[in-house]
Amino acid sequence: MMRTFRGLQSVALVAALVIPAGAARADSPKVAVFDFEMIDDSLQGEVSGPRADEQARLKRVGEQVRRTLAESGKLTVVDIAPVAAAAHGSNLQACGGCDVEFARRLGADLAITGTVQKVSNLILNVNFYLHDAHTGQLVTSMSADMRGNTDESWTRATDYLLRNRLLAPNYGAPQAR
Repeated sequence: MMRTFRGLQSVALVAALVIPAGAARADSPKVAVFDFEMIDDSLQGEVSGPRADEQARLKRVGEQVRRTLAESGKLTVVDIAPVAAAAHGSNLQACGGCDVEFARRLGADLAITGTVQKVSNLILNVNFYLHDAHTGQLVTSMSADMRGNTDESWTRATDYLLRNRLLAPNYGAPQAR
């Protein structure tokens, strides 16, 4: 779902996402992509706690998003290392905008956070949240359901959101009626 904002700055940031890849410029918006977080609502998670394979997948999802955005040429991905420890110590979805503050410290224009919500080993979804680092406003959010808790399902769901939502031509642009 695309949200509409007041101000040219947010419009410019959203427009940068819909520029064809070949039209990328040296002054493309900078984006901080934070490591994704797990929301485990499953009975298994309640009983056993975090699983090592899922924690490794969360790390790979963040890396996949950073790599794909960098390769697209539409955005400049900034290194989150200077704030990584603080980001990992925070719940980025419930910290009152600390993700935006971390992105500002890094000189980024946009902050991307994400979650993987696990209902069961069969039912999961991956969620992206894109915030304007200057205003703190939510620019867009997106979600994809996946079936199966495997490396392949996580990679494919993330790729779907990147290809068909975040980097899709004209995604979020007003459509003629």
